[in-house]
Amino acid sequence: MSTQDLVPSPVGPVDVEQAEAALVERYPRLVRIAYLVLPPALGRNRRVLTAHALVQRSLPRRRVPGPALPGPRRDEDAVDPGYAYVRGEVLRQALIAGLPLRRLALPRRAQFPPLLPHVWGLRLFPRVGGADELALDQRLSRLSGPGRAAYVLRGLERQGDPEVLRVLAAAGVEDPAAALEEADALDVEAPDPAGASGAPDMPDGSERSAPDSFRVGGQARPGRAGGRSGGGGGGGGVDRARGGEQARVGGAPVPPDGGAPSVGAAPGLPRRLGGVALLESDEFDPCALQARPTDLMRRRQHGRAAFVAVVALVVCGTLLGLPGDGWGRNGAAAPSYARNPAAEAALDPGAVKRVDPAVWPGSTRRDFSAWPARGGLTGDTALLRRALAVWARPGGSVRSSATPGTPVGPPMGPPQLLFAGRVDVMRVVLFHDGLRAVRYAEPAEGTAGAALDFARTDAADAVGAAALVVSRAAGNVRYLTAPWVRETAVRDLLAPAKEPRPLVRDAAGVTDPVPAPARAGACTRWNTLQVRDGEGVRLLADLGEPAPARLLWGPPAAPVDATGAEAREAWARTACQLAEVRGRGVRSVNAWRFARQPLPGAAGQGTWVCTRAETWRGTGSRVLAQFLVPSPRVPAALAARSEGSPACGVRDPRVLAGVLWRAPGGGWFVLAAGSPDFTSLEVSGGVKGRSTGPLLAVRATAGARADLNGTLGDGTRRAALR
Repeated sequence: MSTQDLVPSPVGPVDVEQAEAALVERYPRLVRIAYLVLPPALGRNRRVLTAHALVQRSLPRRRVPGPALPGPRRDEDAVDPGYAYVRGEVLRQALIAGLPLRRLALPRRAQFPPLLPHVWGLRLFPRVGGADELALDQRLSRLSGPGRAAYVLRGLERQGDPEVLRVLAAAGVEDPAAALEEADALDVEAPDPAGASGAPDMPDGSERSAPDSFRVGGQARPGRAGGRSGGGGGGGGVDRARGGEQARVGGAPVPPDGGAPSVGAAPGLPRRLGGVALLESDEFDPCALQARPTDLMRRRQHGRAAFVAVVALVVCGTLLGLPGDGWGRNGAAAPSYARNPAAEAALDPGAVKRVDPAVWPGSTRRDFSAWPARGGLTGDTALLRRALAVWARPGGSVRSSATPGTPVGPPMGPPQLLFAGRVDVMRVVLFHDGLRAVRYAEPAEGTAGAALDFARTDAADAVGAAALVVSRAAGNVRYLTAPWVRETAVRDLLAPAKEPRPLVRDAAGVTDPVPAPARAGACTRWNTLQVRDGEGVRLLADLGEPAPARLLWGPPAAPVDATGAEAREAWARTACQLAEVRGRGVRSVNAWRFARQPLPGAAGQGTWVCTRAETWRGTGSRVLAQFLVPSPRVPAALAARSEGSPACGVRDPRVLAGVLWRAPGGGWFVLAAGSPDFTSLEVSGGVKGRSTGPLLAVRATAGARADLNGTLGDGTRRAALR
């Protein structure tokens, strides 16, 4: 018969209460079914606990619907729907528990040892039976899980073959017919009557045949050995003799209820039990148990190891939870390795210095030390603690940056709080410790992705402390301005004739976002921050650092802020060269015109500009010499650059540079110019020429290379800037 031709049992809807009542009432039988179906290889102790666990978690989570139109009921369907449902769940889980764990397959819950019930220090197992029970257990161990399930359903549950097939198919067995064939094969095996291999000898010396009573329910198989009966359940499948005679198996009377027959045909032979009686014996009863201790020596060793592990975890957890340490309290900070009273005081958020807003108007100093603490989160102790901890011990996940020459260690004492508030989608904290401005930023939600920026700002004056970068996001920059800044505006250096655009600030002094200068690609804009204080208008440029650089114009001895018309015209053609000094800790950039030169062929007048970027640390300054042709729309040409040179500065305002220039008529010339202190210039090498004064123009060829030198008024010779 094909399982596709089977009609499902008409079990109606089952709810939790109905299934629970059936489980409680038939609990011992359900546990016995699970115990018999589980593979004996698990061991008796685990089989017992697993059987109880499978039954206890077989209740439905909600009402289980049945077929809309149930079919006609049969004798084998005369079973409580709740019990039928729970029994099916027990079988399904027991069959899953018998499957081997595979490397690529996802393990199922039933394949793991049960969490509940669980017994500590004892091993539980059913009572030991006789030789017949042992023989049956050995034969069951050779069957597959579906085969054991078929044998148990037919023997213990007294079900007929059609219903056994239906129950196995509902439990997820792929081939119920093959499982029933396995049970048939076990049915025809002869048991050992006295526990020995082989059948006992009869008194006349002949060998006694194996009684049919070992078959499940003592069913007789008319027609063929081991053939399946077509009878239904309920009576154990025992064939009844016609005319009301008592059924007999092997000449022994069989009770009408299908119980165990007595084999007493030959005096002296031991009493044998039928298959049903064996399945219902104490050998297979997981509810009647014996207890023995586990391995006491191994348990003692495991107890010591567990105690040591628990002590280690407690010690580690205590160390991580100490105040000021650990990742939970200090966010992205790394763990501390030394304890020092001065360092702990510097990291105490309660000791952070806060300047009152009324201090700066009467202060004799106008620098960061006069900034009041501003922002909506100045009272957030947890945020300040995280910021100080990350400052002292930045973890591996912290994105940290520092301008060249800026120390990145922890503060020497409690720093001054400048700002703590939410800007865009970040929480930002700004500190100052007299030497550095430190910016800590973390996401508004959580501490992952924290950033820490250091910038050296020692000896800052009122202009150097006029603003700090508080946020960079989506190509925009926001500034936090000093309390003495009255007005803020945005000026594009590349549009000198355009009026600056007013820039709004909030109550804490944070400006609206300003598009930052492009880091790469075409130089189409260079926005600067224009501030007005009590003494004048200043121009500050963002060079990718927390502190913007001041832009100046004029001779090194007396530069002024680059706000005049001439300064703006010159900066409009040289601003794109500021990319040369980005990220170098620049404090100020001064540009000045050191020479004007008539061009050959009446091509107009060229301009020579020297640009010097001074750093906060005093060393590492960069000097650029640039040549400007008469056309105002042509950017400056970079003639020479030098790093660490005193040229073009207060200590040494002299500068000398040259370029290879092509005239409008097509001719090539070496043009050179020096500051007014030069009395003569000379070129040698691929081009030779000499001039009196600080200007030189010598005809050359395309691609020519020459050495340029000059002589000062005191006779000192100077080489060109390089």
